[in-house]
Amino acid sequence: MSDILNRLAAVLEERRNADPKTSYVAALYAKGLDAILKKIGEEATETVIAAKGGDQRQVVYELADLWFHTLVLLAEQGLKPDDILAELERRFGLSGIEEKAARPRRD
Repeated sequence: MSDILNRLAAVLEERRNADPKTSYVAALYAKGLDAILKKIGEEATETVIAAKGGDQRQVVYELADLWFHTLVLLAEQGLKPDDILAELERRFGLSGIEEKAARPRRD
């Protein structure tokens, strides 16, 4: 699975230099962080609506959009899917309660 994420991440990185007139992803990058975050919010909302509707195909479709736009955010931030996978690996085997308690406090 990480192979497809890494392949997609490489394409998204290439699109940073593409013409915004010919590339949807380049256009998102050109609009900046707020546009990317707005798109993630929209996709998250559409995912929730799809899940509430009970159509598994629609849930998969919307989650694919959400993951895609999240990968755009990762690239915009200079991160890779492996950074997220490493964090998930670090958490593996920890209870959610323990992991959350170990996080630094945000004031």
